[in-house]
Amino acid sequence: MEKFLKRFERYVVIGLLGMMVVVVFLGTVELAVILVEQMLNPPRLILLNIDEMLKIFGFFLMILIGLELMEVIKVYLVEESVHVEVVFLVAIIAMTRKVIILDVKSSAPLTLIGVAAIILALSVGYYVLKRALSHKT
Repeated sequence: MEKFLKRFERYVVIGLLGMMVVVVFLGTVELAVILVEQMLNPPRLILLNIDEMLKIFGFFLMILIGLELMEVIKVYLVEESVHVEVVFLVAIIAMTRKVIILDVKSSAPLTLIGVAAIILALSVGYYVLKRALSHKT
């Protein structure tokens, strides 16, 4: 039974990796289309306004998150373990994306405090993890 569950889990992880590859590829194509449309949109050529740039940066970071998640899945397939450092990096990138696309003027103060608290917690956690790993070696 345990052998069956291990095999089933491996197939599920391979399926997730395949779907993540498709999502990252399609996201990259969509980002390229958005970028070309925005740059060629009359009356200006190549100049983007702030809202358009924030949209593009948010999309770019979303693709980067997808790539990092693919890395987590690949490591899990090979080593059957999850590297906490990579998970922290994915979370930090996700929060960076949130900060970039967040409309500060229309956000509630508690939302901004919450985002700041999450960023602080992730930063401290990552620092502690890196220190622990450096003392280990």
